[in-house]
Amino acid sequence: MNLREARALLADRGFGPGGESNGQFGDGSQYKIEIPSCEGPGVMRAVLDEAGSRGITVHRISQGSGVMMLTDGEIEEMLELGVENHIEVCLFLGPRGAWDIGGQAKVSAAVGGVARGNEMVAASLSDAFRAVELGVRSLLVGDLGVLELLGTLKKEGVLPADLVLKTSVLMPLPNAPTAALYERLGATSLNVSTDLPLPVLAEIRSVTSVPIDMYIEVPDDQGGHVRFYDVPEVVRVAAPVYLKMGLRNAPNIYPVGMHLAATAEALGRERVRRASLILRLLAEQDEE
Repeated sequence: MNLREARALLADRGFGPGGESNGQFGDGSQYKIEIPSCEGPGVMRAVLDEAGSRGITVHRISQGSGVMMLTDGEIEEMLELGVENHIEVCLFLGPRGAWDIGGQAKVSAAVGGVARGNEMVAASLSDAFRAVELGVRSLLVGDLGVLELLGTLKKEGVLPADLVLKTSVLMPLPNAPTAALYERLGATSLNVSTDLPLPVLAEIRSVTSVPIDMYIEVPDDQGGHVRFYDVPEVVRVAAPVYLKMGLRNAPNIYPVGMHLAATAEALGRERVRRASLILRLLAEQDEE
């Protein structure tokens, strides 16, 4: 089979070129703002304060240190803030490969989110059930097997039907067939790889209806791209899409604790400021 025939085979199976997206969120919007690395109630309060001062609506916050790094009281406080401000609170499952005793994660970020062995899978499930019992309805998943198990548990009614299963940037999503696979396994929000050109984003959107979330500014350990001027076209081809603000030149502070509180809060505020910059570009486009 030559390359032309392989392209035709893909197209026959629904994996052809993408185009403009007419997709929307339930409220009719094409895009929403996500602030990642919101590591606890203190950081969330700082994010909300900064957003309020800048007149920005934050729709989702996501946390990276993991459910196991938060007390019950901290999770409940974050959920209360979420209800008060109409914000989805998404917590990461753990533990993960990058923190384990193995050596591969020390040389390759590609295995940073994996669950190594059945004991780590069980720990991830335990995190999920603990979070759900406290009222969390959005989980950030970094392991493919864990994703499938959680998706199955939702279908069986063991976990809530409205539970959001958001894939992590640590689970590479570089193409349309992979996006379709993740959705079949239970993903309800897809974090795409950080360096995808617009045509590939369009291809992914053409095979999935669930929201895409995408780093517009990318942490250094995931590529460090700053794609502000791409945002109008990202929305055009990938809607509905969460525009997610990471930071270049920022320390990797996972797992966060009180010893890093000031740094985490400052980073949260700067992510909101970065969001204001891309919203300005979108507003300019709407005026044209």
